[in-house]
Amino acid sequence: MNDINLIFKVAAVGIIVAVLNILLVKSGRDDQAMMTTIAGLIVVLLMIIEKIAYLFSTIKSVFSL
Repeated sequence: MNDINLIFKVAAVGIIVAVLNILLVKSGRDDQAMMTTIAGLIVVLLMIIEKIAYLFSTIKSVFSL
């Protein structure tokens, strides 16, 4: 259940960033649109970093490294 919530959160951030990006590009603020996209990417990476760490520890234990 927690994984589904994470997927919805990532999708929500993606939709918000996409809408902001479109609005900023249409108003001629390309630099701010790029910064918004990068900020969205960082937010999503911070949200999933725990899952990535768990993935690496699982792979490490499977291959006995």
